[in-house]
Amino acid sequence: MALHDILTRMTPKVLDGTAIAAEIKAEVRHSVEALAHRGIVPGLAVVLVGSDPASEVYVRNKVKSSGELGIRSLLLTPAADITEAKLLALLAELNVCEDIDGILVQLPLPKHIETRRILEAVDPGKDVDGFHPVNVGRLQIGQESLVPCTPAGIMQVLHRSGIPIAGRDCVMVGRSDIVGKPASTMLLNEGATVAVCHKGTRDLAAYTQRAEILVVATGVPGLIQPEMVTPGAVLIDVGINRLDRAADVERFFPADEGRRATFAKRGFVLMGDIDPRCYERSSAYTPVPGGVGALTIAMLMHNTVKAARMRRGLA
Repeated sequence: MALHDILTRMTPKVLDGTAIAAEIKAEVRHSVEALAHRGIVPGLAVVLVGSDPASEVYVRNKVKSSGELGIRSLLLTPAADITEAKLLALLAELNVCEDIDGILVQLPLPKHIETRRILEAVDPGKDVDGFHPVNVGRLQIGQESLVPCTPAGIMQVLHRSGIPIAGRDCVMVGRSDIVGKPASTMLLNEGATVAVCHKGTRDLAAYTQRAEILVVATGVPGLIQPEMVTPGAVLIDVGINRLDRAADVERFFPADEGRRATFAKRGFVLMGDIDPRCYERSSAYTPVPGGVGALTIAMLMHNTVKAARMRRGLA
């Protein structure tokens, strides 16, 4: 039987982000307990400006996870009309607070505040989002640093699933500062050959068809179609998109009774940037939901403990 036929007939492996996140949280809890024996309690400050409903949900989950793992959390909720100067002053206080090891500024910020200036005001040693230029630079040259949580989660999925990276052709579709750029750098740092594309790339399929590992983070539901995937590829889908039209659900999930039932009950379903029909061509894939998205908070907790150790020379 030809290799192409063998790969085409493979049963793809589901890369369970929820299970991997649980493993990481268990390791974080163990690390927190070890620090407690030294009299150290890691502290995470979360700054939520205003009352964006989606942000409130994210922050609530982060604070809840902190408590479950023994991390001290401090939630600060300045009003949406806070001045940039006052927000900078608040961050300056957190930077020098010995009880705080990690600082997270929940995005998006109100339009009158310059996001880049705020992120650069966070002490790089407490930058658990990994967005500060110092940490971005350290990642670029392969130095130990605090790295963005979602790309770190991608790497954990690959590592813990036994998927080799070195020497493989990887394609990153997406060029954001939060996912695409750092994820491509992490893959490159581990010896992969990486092509970085985006939703505006001409003849995108010419790149994706070469990918042994295909990572997609564009926010475009179903951007990657089956003919764009080489048989046996590993598919890492970072997109989380809400489908609220019956026609779209029928298009992407024609035979998925579970999704259709969810749509009938809730009026929407979630899907990624990769058409689910691509899965059968892959050797492994991350589902949406339950894939990479499940890792983000786990990696935030990991980064908080890492920052606590680094600040005390224990890392």
